[in-house]
Amino acid sequence: MSELKVYNSLTREKEVFTPITPGHVGLYVCGPTVSGESHLGHARPYVTFDIVYRWLMHLGYKVRYVRNITDAGHFEEEGRAAEDKIAKKAILEKLEPMELVQKYTNLYHWAMHQLNTLDPTIEPTATGHIVEQIGMIEKIIADGYAYVVNGSVYFDVSKYNNDFSKKGEPYGILSGRVLDEMIATTRDLDNQEEKRNTNDFALWKNAPPEHIMRWKSPWGEGFPGWHIECSAMSTKYLGEQFDIHGGGMDLQFPHHECEIAQSNVCNDKIPARYWIHNNMITINGRKMGKSYNNVITLTQLFSGNNPVLAQAYHPMVIRFFILQTHYRSTLDFSNEALQASEKGLKRLSEAYENLKKLPAVSGEVSAVNGELDDKVKKLIAGFDEFMNDDFSTAKILANMFELVPVINGIKDKHIAADALSAETFRLLQDKVKLYIEDILGLQLHITADDNKLEGIINLLINMRKDARTKKDYATSDRIRNELQAIGIQLKDDKDGNISYVIN
Repeated sequence: MSELKVYNSLTREKEVFTPITPGHVGLYVCGPTVSGESHLGHARPYVTFDIVYRWLMHLGYKVRYVRNITDAGHFEEEGRAAEDKIAKKAILEKLEPMELVQKYTNLYHWAMHQLNTLDPTIEPTATGHIVEQIGMIEKIIADGYAYVVNGSVYFDVSKYNNDFSKKGEPYGILSGRVLDEMIATTRDLDNQEEKRNTNDFALWKNAPPEHIMRWKSPWGEGFPGWHIECSAMSTKYLGEQFDIHGGGMDLQFPHHECEIAQSNVCNDKIPARYWIHNNMITINGRKMGKSYNNVITLTQLFSGNNPVLAQAYHPMVIRFFILQTHYRSTLDFSNEALQASEKGLKRLSEAYENLKKLPAVSGEVSAVNGELDDKVKKLIAGFDEFMNDDFSTAKILANMFELVPVINGIKDKHIAADALSAETFRLLQDKVKLYIEDILGLQLHITADDNKLEGIINLLINMRKDARTKKDYATSDRIRNELQAIGIQLKDDKDGNISYVIN
């Protein structure tokens, strides 16, 4: 098997992956801010790094996967006073802040399980690590890279940049931004008068009287900055330097850039050796996000309950949709794209079921089609090769779809059962099962209960059609309304066909 190569955002090159400690991998991925429900844009990083996690374990590594929960505000500095998203949403929903945090954390976990992502080995919360964050801030102040103003603490970006540029590690090393250019193009923003320079960022904010979430600190009551939490938690659970730091490309700057600066001051090391970033999901070419008012939540996706959705989409369709594009490429949402993914997943699922039911071949050498046998072996060999080439799931799926007509051909007897050697046939069954179930994490099986439910719904649909034919609209409406009451929505098209979605 070839060596694993990953694209390192820090060096902007594809590199052979070599862990710090042989046989062990430390992986940190930035988790959600639980001030609201997770959306499609959140699904991509967590599916992406679920694949990374699964593959590293398949290669035999013992992986410590740390994915945090941001439950301590996540305030914004630019253009407004420090705003606690969680406290603000708690007031709107008439909940205690921690009640709101628990509600959306539970929803997040539910959605991740629907998408079949594995749980991280450690899931720390920002509020559970205030002591560690204060400790790091004290160290940064003591080393002269932060200053206190009116109970708030700011990181001195210019001083850091001057000193660490000499080591070849300037502020901007990850994102490629140049500090002098950033200073020259920075807008004048409100509430920046406390800072020495506009690019300085908050490590700790003094809490105004109305601020609900607050903790005692050496600088007065307040709350931590967004960036410091990840530095504190990654250091605590993975050490001063670990193997992989992951997240969405939108986190490169400022979040990950600030993490590097903070951790470098405290530990004299860039915290991670490999930085892996997935690209964005867009809608009509624009990033999906709450600030753009174009969010489709995961519960809406699974239920179809959003005006832009033509139908409900099964979580496995969403997972498959994400895996069909390389994680570093932009992925543009559309109903047409998801419907195409739904059809593709169904085709793959049917072929997989056919493959599992095929009997073993006899192994008659004289019956083997050498050309077909070589083709199948080459397609299967590509699975490992593509996975080791920066987790190229799209290429693996492309190979699988080339195998589909071979599998279906053997099932339909268009291809002789012994056209493949016994060894190649066993390899086909074993590798497709391994990749679909364990590496790609696609749950394709259809249970008996699913089939029974589908049969019952189709029976009721036919009864409704009969009622409408007889102009018995009371019965027709009753069937529709009672199904809708239990979460099954019937949809009539202009040709009289009836489809359904389960909410």
